[in-house]
Amino acid sequence: MSQAKELSPEELFQEGIRLSKIGQYEAAIAAFNQALIAKPGFAEAWNDRGMALGDLQEYDEAVASYDKAIEINPKLHQAWYNRGVALGNLGKYEEAIASWDKALEINPDLAEAWYNRGCAMGNLQHFNGAIAAFAKAIEINPNYAAAWFSQACIYMVQGNVDSAIEYLHQAIQLDRHRYLNLAKKHPGFDEIRQDSRFQNLLMQ
Repeated sequence: MSQAKELSPEELFQEGIRLSKIGQYEAAIAAFNQALIAKPGFAEAWNDRGMALGDLQEYDEAVASYDKAIEINPKLHQAWYNRGVALGNLGKYEEAIASWDKALEINPDLAEAWYNRGCAMGNLQHFNGAIAAFAKAIEINPNYAAAWFSQACIYMVQGNVDSAIEYLHQAIQLDRHRYLNLAKKHPGFDEIRQDSRFQNLLMQ
């Protein structure tokens, strides 16, 4: 009777990715763990293991997994970025920003890192820093609707209604269904609901 072929660390890694894509995160983690038993220095497996843990909202464990990936390969910008996401989910915004800054040192064109940096800055009420980060995300990816919308929200906090309406308009142009619905419900726009320019946006 022939034995089943033992999977290589790379094959186990790919199996973990496949399982993650279909939402089987516990099974994915088990596959990544097997890969890492065979190849403890497999930075990408530590990174993807962290992502699966994050999908299970096990953020502290995810950070520990990203830390292992970074220890092995400090230039793995995906691990720095994902570490920031996990820290942000834990409400550790300053640590998250530091992690995204490391990712951006390696890959300055990572629009998602600029966007998340902006969100964290906003949560810390560093509004000018948030605007600068969102602007950079938009510069890299002009079709980044979430960045346009988030910048509109920051402008509302600052009382800059003209810019808020301009940026909200652009977000709606890029993803009409999502951002039209958000604009209708988001409390940040409550004070301009009677503004004719805002009402015209909602009628587009």
